[in-house]
Order: sequence, then structure tokens, then C-alpha cells
Amino acid sequence: MSARQEIRVSDGERQAAVDRLRAALDEGRLDLLEYDRRLLLAYQAVTYGDLDQLFVDLPVTALARTAPSEPRQAVEAAAARLLSRPVPVPNLPLILKILWINWVVVVVINLTVWLAVPEADYFWPAWMAVPGVLLLGASAGVNAVRNRRLVIDPGTR
Repeated sequence: MSARQEIRVSDGERQAAVDRLRAALDEGRLDLLEYDRRLLLAYQAVTYGDLDQLFVDLPVTALARTAPSEPRQAVEAAAARLLSRPVPVPNLPLILKILWINWVVVVVINLTVWLAVPEADYFWPAWMAVPGVLLLGASAGVNAVRNRRLVIDPGTR
């Protein structure tokens, strides 16, 4: 027996085994009773040896081959990619944040008044889209300038 067989498994590895069993069920390699039995054993597994016993009569599936060998590193790499992207709202200056809040409040008030007036034939709150588009353009422009400055000189902000 190899030393790997005696090493304890993590919750993530148990979940990967459950996913592999589900794939085997979907492929028709296991019936529902056998899947249920192996599922119970997978959640009760303590070591790699316990998990390996669940797959001795099953081929390696595409799911098992594509699973990352180091899931933690894959998650950390994905998180690093997401965090490296510019975030538009926190980069906005305070004045633009205040203007956005004011615009939303005015739109809500206009919609409320329009809904409260029973004889309103014309949807006049649509005119609030004009300052909204202008505000969106200003925010996008400021964000683009700030992101370009961060790329050119990361020390200034």
C-alpha cells in the first residue's frame, strides 16, 4: 500500500469524488442504488484509499481528467485576475458619486409623481434619461483617464 493511500482527504476532494460519481451516473455506468451507496461512502471517506475504492471499476471520465490538480491555485489565479481589473465605481471622484445619487433620487421622484397622476398621457420621466446618459459619459471618461494613468504610473492616484 502506498503512502498516498493513507493520507487524509479534504472536503474539496470528497466533493470532486461526488462529482465524478455523478458523471458516472449520468453516463449510465452506475444505477441509482449503486450511486447512492457510493455517494454515502464518498462522504464518509477519510483517506485517499477510501476514495480510490469507489472508482476501481470505473474508467477515468472527462470530468476527472479536466479537474485541476491544484484547485486552490486555480481559484487564487482566478481571484487575482478579477482583482487586477479596474473597478469603475470606487474609482469615481466623490462629486460624480454624489451626482449619481442625486440623479437616482430625482428619477424615483419623477416616476412616483407620474404614477400618482391618473391622467398622465405622456411618459415625461423619460426625459431623465438625457442627464443620465450625460452622467454616464462623464463617469466613463473620468474612469478611462484614471485607468490610463494607473497603467502608465501605478504610483500616482
